[in-house]
Amino acid sequence: MIERATLTFRDAGPDDAEWIAGLLSDEGYPAGATDIVRRLERFVERDCPVRIAEAGGERAGFVACQVIPRFEHDDLIVRVMALVVDPGVRGRGVGAALMAEAERIAERIDAAFLEVTAGHHRPGARRLFEAAGYDGSLTSYLRKRR
Repeated sequence: MIERATLTFRDAGPDDAEWIAGLLSDEGYPAGATDIVRRLERFVERDCPVRIAEAGGERAGFVACQVIPRFEHDDLIVRVMALVVDPGVRGRGVGAALMAEAERIAERIDAAFLEVTAGHHRPGARRLFEAAGYDGSLTSYLRKRR
């Protein structure tokens, strides 16, 4: 049984690509290991952390964060781009621990805000984020597919 207090965090690497691809594919975002290796490289090039949560050497979930300089202010925002918990350990605090890790990342770089998006089709994720203090009423996100 995973206990939140026993989780450790490390940077994701190429050896995690197949596992991450499987998690993303299960969530409806099909990807192969090669795709994930390229994405990890792109995030590393831009100093955007992708962190793996582990318990007893077993991977439990990951969070990918993007560091964004704001133009209207001289500061940074950290945006959680992806957060997935392994289905076998859901409901055991891993998601909350991954959000806490994202908050530590934002704190380390003195980011003004930490943002996360969660579609309405993921009510569990929205509950997780709102329970962590994120304001779900600030939805002014517009998007146009190209």
